[in-house]
Amino acid sequence: MNSRTFLVSAALSLSAFAAFAISSGARADDIKLRISASHGPASTYVRLLQEFFVPEVKKRVAERTRHRVDFIEGYGGSMLKIADSLEGVQAGVVDLAGYCFCFEPSNLALHNFQAMLPFNVTTAEHSLAQARAVYAKVPFLGQQLENKFGQKLLALLADPSYQLGTAFEWSSVADLKGKKIAAAGPNAWWLEYTGATPVQSSLVEAYTSLQTGVYGGWIMFTPGWANNKLYEVAKHFTVTGFGAPTWHGLVVNTNRFKRLPKEVQDILVEVGQEYEILTARTNDELDGRLRQTVKNNSLSFRELSAEVRLDWARHLKDGPRKRAEELEKRAMPARKGRQIAM
Repeated sequence: MNSRTFLVSAALSLSAFAAFAISSGARADDIKLRISASHGPASTYVRLLQEFFVPEVKKRVAERTRHRVDFIEGYGGSMLKIADSLEGVQAGVVDLAGYCFCFEPSNLALHNFQAMLPFNVTTAEHSLAQARAVYAKVPFLGQQLENKFGQKLLALLADPSYQLGTAFEWSSVADLKGKKIAAAGPNAWWLEYTGATPVQSSLVEAYTSLQTGVYGGWIMFTPGWANNKLYEVAKHFTVTGFGAPTWHGLVVNTNRFKRLPKEVQDILVEVGQEYEILTARTNDELDGRLRQTVKNNSLSFRELSAEVRLDWARHLKDGPRKRAEELEKRAMPARKGRQIAM
């Protein structure tokens, strides 16, 4: 069974389950929504889905409408695996999903525009402001999600700055040559200057892969490193300041959204906007606090010198233009997005 057939079958099965639930005594004004995230609660955006978004939507709907919303929640890949999130929402397997656009480097290439800008802004709040400016002036981004993939963006979710954690100590960029370093995908080209071998991976498999030597390092933000305890299997951490990308999103299936009562739609949008801001602020707070946790559990913890960072950036200076040109050939307004961001 191929991936598409599986997703369609899963959608039909879940729809049948929902219909059975309604016919088995649910009130006419009860609304059931299936929400998923491919990462687990160790990721800030997932934890805040559980602790803020879901309960806040339920609370406001109950207080302000005649309806009641219940969520069927599935995190850590229990409903949709990382590579299936985009198509899973599109096919209606789930109604809402939080996922990283970075795992759709082809379909959502332009949504990963901040990966084209290494050594960019280094806080999640600044990254979110930059991303929102681009989304506001490049309507292609929202239109592509809705018109091509059948999903409406409820929240943009920003990470703090990405750094470099490794299972080996290194003192110069030359020490990275030939080493296997993991990255989400669109940001793997940041390693071009080093001669390291990029490996596409995800946090779900990071601990085991570092432990078994599948790769020897990760381009990762501090909270991700700390919350997943990667310092247990990779004891060296360098604050490189690669930049903070806004490349996660919370989306809702557009057909399901349109069938919801207007007041429920408004609450989803309202809480989504608050969740977006809260996620950025929380990630920045965690970034500062968890650096000490990583430092306390590492054999070496250092900050890359300004000179090396500048030299690294100079060697990558043509990358943003080249990548924008590649996307322009695919009818994506990448030059405009890049200009707004810069």
